[in-house]
Amino acid sequence: MVYAATATAPVNIACIKYWGKRDTKLILPTNSSLSVTLDQDHLRSTTTSRADESFEKGDRLWLNGKEEVVKPDGRLGVCITELRNWRSIEEEKDSSLPKLSQWPLRIASYNNFPTAAGLASSASGLAALVASLARLYQLPQTPSQLSLIARQGSGSACRSLFGGFVAWREGVKSDGSDSLAEEVAPQSHWPDMHAVICVVSDAKKGTSSTSGMQRTVETSTLLQERLRIVPGRMEAISTAIKEKNFEEFASITMKDSNSFHSVCLDTSPPIFYLNDVSKSIIAVIEELNRSSGKIIAAYTFDAGPNAVIYALKENIPKVLGAINRFFPTSEEPRDPFGIAAQDLPEGFDLKVVREGGWEKGAVKTLIHTRVGDGPRTLSKEESLLNDKGEPKVLAKA
Repeated sequence: MVYAATATAPVNIACIKYWGKRDTKLILPTNSSLSVTLDQDHLRSTTTSRADESFEKGDRLWLNGKEEVVKPDGRLGVCITELRNWRSIEEEKDSSLPKLSQWPLRIASYNNFPTAAGLASSASGLAALVASLARLYQLPQTPSQLSLIARQGSGSACRSLFGGFVAWREGVKSDGSDSLAEEVAPQSHWPDMHAVICVVSDAKKGTSSTSGMQRTVETSTLLQERLRIVPGRMEAISTAIKEKNFEEFASITMKDSNSFHSVCLDTSPPIFYLNDVSKSIIAVIEELNRSSGKIIAAYTFDAGPNAVIYALKENIPKVLGAINRFFPTSEEPRDPFGIAAQDLPEGFDLKVVREGGWEKGAVKTLIHTRVGDGPRTLSKEESLLNDKGEPKVLAKA
C-alpha cells in the first residue's frame, strides 16, 4: 500500500500588507492583513508527501529538484511535527489506522514561478506542504485550523489555504491560537477581479522579508502610525469586497502599498524594495486612473520590485495597453484570456514616464491572472515522487 498525497496551493497577493511580528517564533503579526488568492492555472506550488515504513530514518525534502535540510526546529520541521502530532491523535482514537505519524516522510515540491523574487513563493509552498500532509494524514481540521500550522512556516502561507479574498487575523493570544486565516468572500463572489503581474526582476531579493520586517519593528518610527490605521482599512476593504466596490477597494489597496513601502524607507538602514521601473509603473497607473475619469486599476507591491495591478476584467484592455506602451516586454505577450490591449485614454499625459518609455525588457514578462480557488488535490498519476520516494525529473515548462 502506497501512502501519498499530492496537492497544489495558490499564490496570494496582499492588499493590506503583513509586515512585522510580535512573536518571531510563532510568527504572530503586528497587524491583520487581507489578500486576493490568484488562479493556480497560472501561479502555483505543487507538493507530494509520502510516508513509508521502509524509508531510511529521517525526513527528506526536495524543492524544485534540490534537496533542502529539514531541521527539526526550523520552519519546515515545525510544520511537519505539528501535523504529525495531529495524525497521532487520530491514530490513538482509532487503533486500526496505519501508524503514518511514526513513519519517515519524503516530500517533493515545485513552484512554476521564480522562488524568492517577491512573488510569494514561500506562501504557496508552505500552504501546499500543509495541504499535502493534511490529505496524507487524513486530518479532520478545517482550513482555518490548518492555517495555524501554515502560519508557523511562513506567515502569509495561512492565507493560501483559501481561495477568493482572505483575511489573516492578527489575534491577541500569546499562544497564537486566534491568529488564523478566514475567508472574507469566495472566488465565485467577484470572479471579474483580475490581476496583471509585471515581473520587473526575478532575481532573489537583496533584503529578505524575514530580516526586513524585524528591522522595521526595531527601528521605524512610522510603524506605530501604520498599526493605528490598518484596523480601519481592514474593515473598509472587507466591506468594499462584499459590496463589489472596486474604486474603494483600489483606493485602499494603493494607499496601503504606499504606506508599507514608506515604513520600509523609514527603517534603519532603509529598505528599498521598489526600483525606478516600479515607480514608473505607479505613475502610469495613477495617470491611467486620472485620464479615465475614475479609478479603474490598483497597483500594489510586496517585498520586491514586481507590480501587481488589480482591475476588473472589463478594464484589463486599458491596463494592458498602458503597460505595453511604456514597458515593452522582452517576449511577445500572449494573453491567456485572449484579451487585446487598448490604446491610451484621450488626455493621457505621456510625460509621466521618461521620453520614449522604458527599454524592452525593463519589465521582463507580464502574467495576467485572476482571483482563484484554494488548494487542490491531484491524482496519484500526478505525484512528484517516483516509486523509491525520490523526486521525478520534471521537464521545464
